[in-house]
Amino acid sequence: MADPLSSLVPAFREALETAFGPEVASTDPAIRTSTHADYQANVALGLKARLGRPPREIANAIVAHLGGSAIERAEVAGPGFINLVLRSSFLSTEVRSVAMDERVGLAPARQPETVVVDYSGPNLAKEMHVGHLRSTIIGDSLVRVLETLGHRVIRQNHLGDWGTPFGMLIEELRESGRDAVGSSMAALSNFYRAARKHFDDDPAFADRARQRVVLLQGGDPATLALWKELVDATLGHAAILYRKLGVTLRGADVAGESFYNPMLNDVIAELDRKGLIERSDGAL
Repeated sequence: MADPLSSLVPAFREALETAFGPEVASTDPAIRTSTHADYQANVALGLKARLGRPPREIANAIVAHLGGSAIERAEVAGPGFINLVLRSSFLSTEVRSVAMDERVGLAPARQPETVVVDYSGPNLAKEMHVGHLRSTIIGDSLVRVLETLGHRVIRQNHLGDWGTPFGMLIEELRESGRDAVGSSMAALSNFYRAARKHFDDDPAFADRARQRVVLLQGGDPATLALWKELVDATLGHAAILYRKLGVTLRGADVAGESFYNPMLNDVIAELDRKGLIERSDGAL
């Protein structure tokens, strides 16, 4: 369905030119949706100073010359608003054209672009909440529209999968055994809460968890294997939910913080060459 403004704006420009001359024809008719009609045009109020006439007088002059196949009725209201009611025949014709169009009225983009859409970014080892679901649905809706318009869309599901929480989870997994994780997302969430309590209540465990982070980020094979189990468990549950929702995210669209870990040394080296970092207590 074409935007009704594509029919209303030319009608207003013709009416403005007829009523006040070509120098006024390009004035924005300031058409907005309205609670009192289908649309409301506020152009007359903006022309008050320019034409030196009362807005209602200007509005009446516009309405007197307003035509077009889209408008059923145009009425002046208040200080100079123009209320517009569209013809039923115009609306039915437009709706019919959309129903018969395989692209449902979406014209291809004249200049296709590359667009990155960041999805929900669920918390690993935790159940999704409504915020994750909302951003997932909105993100996928935007992706579908953009792709239909002909844009190249890069889906991105950015995950926080690298840091102290994972040291905590991996250490808990080592001490409690794999059965502690369970096979459901609820069980995995319970495991997370248990690990957090252990971390908060046991300073020795917290120290081991922090050391586990060092091993993780240093590439220790055994630590990485446990980390991958936790990540895969979370993403597996998320994938089930995505499929139920019909979301077009795939495994290849996931890029967590861990994705960038191999790049950090090069980034630090470049910043160092440029004199943009300094050491503080032995750390960068």
